[in-house]
Amino acid sequence: MDVKQKKLEKSQIELTFELTAEEFEHHIDHALSHMKSHVKIDGFRPGQAPNKLVEEKIKPESLLMEAGDCAVRETYIKYVKDNNLEPIGQPDVKIVKIVPTAELSRIRDSVKNGVGTKEPVFIFTATITVLPDVELPDYKEIAKKISAQGGPASGGKGVEVSENEIQDALNYLQKTRAKMTLKDAPAQKGDFVEVDYQNKDISGGQYVHDHFVLGEGGFMKGFEESIVGMKAGEEKEFKVPIPKESRILDKIGTTFHEGMEMDFKVKLKSVQKMELPEINDEFAKQLGAFDTLVALKQSMKEGITTEKIEQEKQRKRGEILEKIGEKSRVELPEAMVDYEKQRLLEDLKERITQTFSAQGGPASGWEQYLSAVKQTEEALTQTFQKEAEKRLKGFLVLRELGKKENIEVSDEEVAEEVEKSTKNYPKEDLAKIDIEQLKEYTKGVLYNEKVFKILESFLV
Repeated sequence: MDVKQKKLEKSQIELTFELTAEEFEHHIDHALSHMKSHVKIDGFRPGQAPNKLVEEKIKPESLLMEAGDCAVRETYIKYVKDNNLEPIGQPDVKIVKIVPTAELSRIRDSVKNGVGTKEPVFIFTATITVLPDVELPDYKEIAKKISAQGGPASGGKGVEVSENEIQDALNYLQKTRAKMTLKDAPAQKGDFVEVDYQNKDISGGQYVHDHFVLGEGGFMKGFEESIVGMKAGEEKEFKVPIPKESRILDKIGTTFHEGMEMDFKVKLKSVQKMELPEINDEFAKQLGAFDTLVALKQSMKEGITTEKIEQEKQRKRGEILEKIGEKSRVELPEAMVDYEKQRLLEDLKERITQTFSAQGGPASGWEQYLSAVKQTEEALTQTFQKEAEKRLKGFLVLRELGKKENIEVSDEEVAEEVEKSTKNYPKEDLAKIDIEQLKEYTKGVLYNEKVFKILESFLV
């Protein structure tokens, strides 16, 4: 079989396959085997009749088209695999030549009589998009400059934890161990309240349930102030001016803007008084292996420091990849960009749907969202263009860096990591996991981690 490769723009390759009569005969046999189970031949059970009788029964044109489909499918897949190509999506296939049935029959007879011919009887092209070539800059120098600024490569030097941060963490722990007591008195700031609220533009106008510590800024300014003084079981209607930022607006993603007002109906379901324990040595002992408050604070400081170092490491890694990407040359295939935009849309759709569902909203939460932002799915997808390109470029640059540094991830490494990540899973949850998909994901994570460690090592 003769195959020609032609490189096109935008990371596309045109493959031209030319099959001789001898080669095409193989696909005719496959086509007959597939078709004979659907052909009724007197005296034979379905699929058991000889190929010759089946071929006499069916239309030559039908056999020819079936053989053509078989030839395209088998030769394309084999060529891609044998040549280690990495096509993106499905190929664009076009039939260039297929000999008429009468001529093919004559050629086949010649082949059977031992008189072969090299003249192609079937020609098709398959245009595919492949992962593009990436031209990297001096990535070692870029990594050195950024790593030298501190962070991961310097052991987290420069990371500090303030007393206020430790106190904030202590205050959070204090609230989680507060004694809660139902109260029949009016709600005051500092009380834990449960509410059902309603607004025509939220969750289709249905009531949404929520709970929070009154006065701690969990909702938009004006909403919580309007609840102060209400008693459990009471209902109230009020208007709230919309601020620049609001947790409630983040949830529903509406197009409201500052200066507008929202009408709310609120039912106060319960009010609980929070009695906070005193933060002292006894409080520390109740939290675990801490004899004193000083020991607890030291442990919290170490935990916050570790978290900050990890955050700094991820920030530096992102900066290194971004800087290398800025100076890399790569032509992003449209097919990859379109796929990534669609994936970003699906991620958003899932988050919105889950948010509406958690709030007790309608099943049509996604349609509610589109209506609120005044966008169609198609228009919304286009807004992901830059983000899709950024993510794809990062992926391709990381992949090329790994190739340059001969990064490999063994099956043993993947198996070990999968074992670690799933060892505490309940059996029923483990049964729902696609292990092969998890292995592929894990391999990617390990590969990227190795690449970043190499980049961070250039400072040393």
